[in-house]
Amino acid sequence: MVLYRLVDFISLLLSLYTWVIIAAALISWVNPDPYNPIVQILRRVTEPVLRPIRNVLARYQAGLDFSPLVAILIIQFIQRVVLPSLF
Repeated sequence: MVLYRLVDFISLLLSLYTWVIIAAALISWVNPDPYNPIVQILRRVTEPVLRPIRNVLARYQAGLDFSPLVAILIIQFIQRVVLPSLF
């Protein structure tokens, strides 16, 4: 019972983080003010996850940043494969 609630909570947090990544990606399209507090929070929250992915993808990219997409795919994999396998 406790494990089920913990897995459900982790899944909820991952879903919320997915939306934070989407918001950060959308805001990056409009050249935001770097001093805006919302932009600063989004960058502080997403950069620790997106930066390592960017470093790996840097060899293969030619201008487009696919790191948010890769991060969301990893989150989806965790939610759909890893978390259900804990039961």
